[in-house]
Amino acid sequence: MSRNIRLTIEYDGGRYQGWQKLGKNSNAVTIQGKIESVLSQMTGEKILITGSGRTDAGVHAYGQVANFHTNSSMSCKEIKKYLQKYLPSDIGILKVENAGERFHSRLNAKQKTYCYRIAIPGIPNVFERKYLWYFPETLNMSLMNQAASYLIGTHDFKGFSSIKKTKKSTVREITNIQIKKTDKEIQIFFTGNGFLHNMVRILTGTIVEVGCGRRKPEDLLKVLESKDRKDAGITAPPQGLFLINVQY
Repeated sequence: MSRNIRLTIEYDGGRYQGWQKLGKNSNAVTIQGKIESVLSQMTGEKILITGSGRTDAGVHAYGQVANFHTNSSMSCKEIKKYLQKYLPSDIGILKVENAGERFHSRLNAKQKTYCYRIAIPGIPNVFERKYLWYFPETLNMSLMNQAASYLIGTHDFKGFSSIKKTKKSTVREITNIQIKKTDKEIQIFFTGNGFLHNMVRILTGTIVEVGCGRRKPEDLLKVLESKDRKDAGITAPPQGLFLINVQY
């Protein structure tokens, strides 16, 4: 009898070409590809897993969620133990659970939270250096918060994505943006019902440009209005971005 299994996964995306498995002829190493390979070996079936969303090359996750169907009678505990044994150490399986027949990790997701981490200039952070954006200028938190406030709510975020043409809606709702400063870094948390391709990294790059004085907070309103990528800021590099959790 087919079962639907839900996985909660964390990974360091530094050496992977993103979450999603690429075309049949691609030799790219992806998170999805690695997990599917181990699950197929474990069950003797051709396993296909569905993630809650695609993270780009070099992006990390504390709480990615995925699901797959299998006829295997192995317990969730046995599946978790097998995955932990055979997956590389930069992919961790936090939970393995039986899910309802209709559970779909992407379609049923209600909300996601991402965090982007930016180093504070001149302050060494040796042990976290691979997971930070070393932006060279001091950032004005007040201006960044003002810019972020314009993004809250339901908007067409096409101008803040790398999508060129699509028939699908580019309207999303951002429910919260929180900007925190610690001794060594600035963290920007984005919570919303979904995010377009590169959206969090472009939002971050644009907010950072406001923070260093290259553009004004209200310039973000112009991007929402024009829906033109050229009006937004730079795309922040991938290594500072983490998928924190997915809510259902």
